[in-house]
Amino acid sequence: MTDLRKDILKVPNVIRECSGIRIFGRRIKSICYSTDIAIIKNIDADAVIAVYPFTPHPSITKCIVEVADVPVFSGVGGGTTQGHRSASMSMFAEANGSLGVVVNAPTPTETIEEIAKMVDIPIIGTVTSEFTDVEAKLNAGVKILNVSGGKNTAHIVREIRKNHPLVPIMATGGPTDESILETIHAGANAITYTAPTNGYLFSKKMEKYREIEEAQQEEK
Repeated sequence: MTDLRKDILKVPNVIRECSGIRIFGRRIKSICYSTDIAIIKNIDADAVIAVYPFTPHPSITKCIVEVADVPVFSGVGGGTTQGHRSASMSMFAEANGSLGVVVNAPTPTETIEEIAKMVDIPIIGTVTSEFTDVEAKLNAGVKILNVSGGKNTAHIVREIRKNHPLVPIMATGGPTDESILETIHAGANAITYTAPTNGYLFSKKMEKYREIEEAQQEEK
């Protein structure tokens, strides 16, 4: 570590308790959920999941992959964006170095099948509730499940594990060590961690700067 980089963001240590997901020889346990390139460049997560509530665009994928020092799982749509465009985005993501592509919960099985024919990286299927047809996603070509069910995430993971003991699962861990551990014990192999916003981190740094200036003034 150097003085210039000592302020990097660190994911909760408890995430190391999970088994991890091995993809092309890389074991991934912690996954940063962010599209902020400043956050992505300065966090110690094993990977990045770059999904966002807009139509996926090649320029966004390209920028994030270029900035990240770790593997990136790139969002390729599945809700508003489907079919051939999602498949084309997937091919672009792979060509630019993404380690996997992420499809949204509403993605039709036809779109997943089309993506599976075009890329040689894992398709990560998002699960948002216990009513998601997990079996259909896996049969269509999904290789990893991304569970994002809010407060019900651990319960959803537990239910999936009953019928799919071996499928790799990444899942949101929540804001506390206890909630992360609950998700891991439910069966998650890797944890997605939502990093603090740039604005929040800057406000903390401004507080520190003000304290320094105040201390300097008192010394005069």
